[in-house]
Amino acid sequence: MTTKTLTLKIGGMSCGHCVARVKNALTQVPGVSNVNVDLDTEKASLEYDPATAGLPDFRRAVDIAGYEVLPTTK
Repeated sequence: MTTKTLTLKIGGMSCGHCVARVKNALTQVPGVSNVNVDLDTEKASLEYDPATAGLPDFRRAVDIAGYEVLPTTK
């Protein structure tokens, strides 16, 4: 399995419970192998199998958990 790494900007997190909910939601997506969520930077970094999962899956999981994947600015 070839994995990719992705960092998502997450909106709506305000505490450790929020971090845990986002991490749990992303971990439940099939194909995701590693998730780290940082409250200070409001970012989630994850490793995933691109043949199994992609950005729409991550957005949906975060949305269902009650948060939002925000656009990143370059």
